[in-house]
Amino acid sequence: MVKEAWLQRIEINPHIMLGKPVIRGTRIPVELILRKLAQKITVAEILRDYPNLAEQDIQAALLYAAEVLSEEEVVPLS
Repeated sequence: MVKEAWLQRIEINPHIMLGKPVIRGTRIPVELILRKLAQKITVAEILRDYPNLAEQDIQAALLYAAEVLSEEEVVPLS
């Protein structure tokens, strides 16, 4: 999935979930998907629990997180 593809799936709107990134057309935050994956909940289980999601939405959440981290600037304190 290229950047343009995940941009179509992730929405940031100050009127939805206080502007947190969500899967477009839902109120499911990207953060929720990432936390579930970190808790070793499988993609199949997430899709079962959230039938509004598609596998591409989960992939878009991961790519969004990677993009945000790639732009993070780290400044050493010492």
